[in-house]
Amino acid sequence: MGYWNSRGLRGDLLEEIINMTNEKYIKSNIAIVQKIPTPIKPIKIDKETRHIKLAYFEKKSTVDYIGVVQGIPICFDAKETGLNSIPISNIHEHQIEFMDKFEKQGGLAFLIVFFSKYDKYKIITFEILRKFYKDAIIGGRKSIPYTAIDEKYIIENSGGKYLNYLETLNTYLTEKDDLKK
Repeated sequence: MGYWNSRGLRGDLLEEIINMTNEKYIKSNIAIVQKIPTPIKPIKIDKETRHIKLAYFEKKSTVDYIGVVQGIPICFDAKETGLNSIPISNIHEHQIEFMDKFEKQGGLAFLIVFFSKYDKYKIITFEILRKFYKDAIIGGRKSIPYTAIDEKYIIENSGGKYLNYLETLNTYLTEKDDLKK
């Protein structure tokens, strides 16, 4: 079971940027996407500041965000790495299972990954994620390299405040539609 302590959770800045972007999408009537809170059980609370000092996660979460974009259900997780790749160990089996079921119901599942080494945000589609995840299980590569994700899946960052991930997602959807024709 995971623990949260005074160091906080990694990825808070990325999630903050995504949350601001989602607020902008909602105000513009483009999409409604919400952060799914991870339930925690506080163990130690500083009585003066009322801050949680130690807690544990009550249950496994699914993904960080769920929503709908102009009739298309989406779910995604936000990840950060300082490496040349995103370790498969950062993606949990229950997340893969949830994303797989979500896609089987007609939704679109993906990751938004911030590669801090390159100062780039990319979308990793579920097809790519599933391929690398399955390969890792049978002894293959244990990470998804930055170079395995096409440059067309880079998400533009507008001054550090917004990530227009829907534009990048649209590139993916257009490509997917073209393959069906």
